[in-house]
Amino acid sequence: QVQLVESGGGLVQAGGSLRLSCVASGRTFAMGWFRQAPGKEREFVAAIIGSGGRTDYADSVKGRFTISKDNAKNASYLEMNSLKPEDTAVYYCAAHSPREITLLRMKEEGWYDYWGQGTQVTVSP
Repeated sequence: QVQLVESGGGLVQAGGSLRLSCVASGRTFAMGWFRQAPGKEREFVAAIIGSGGRTDYADSVKGRFTISKDNAKNASYLEMNSLKPEDTAVYYCAAHSPREITLLRMKEEGWYDYWGQGTQVTVSP
């Protein structure tokens, strides 16, 4: 079993930046980030797979967010820039442990094996 611990959330003004971190207790092949705003469904944000670091992003965050992975530390990071009030949500880290999986599948919650507890991101106007 792999445990995920995420951190880095907080309060920031519109236009500011935050860096979220997710540390896994074991090796993973793919890691992703999802978010859920109050009263809304959880949505895909970004994913990264393999040692080559192929990435995918939701259209709403392309050009503003960057996902990265440190295989040696079993960690994933989400750098969020030019934040907007609509980015306010609880952000969740997720991981897929098997050796290989397609990047396309990482947009769907059901393909992930482990989830973090979530970290709150609040962007003020």
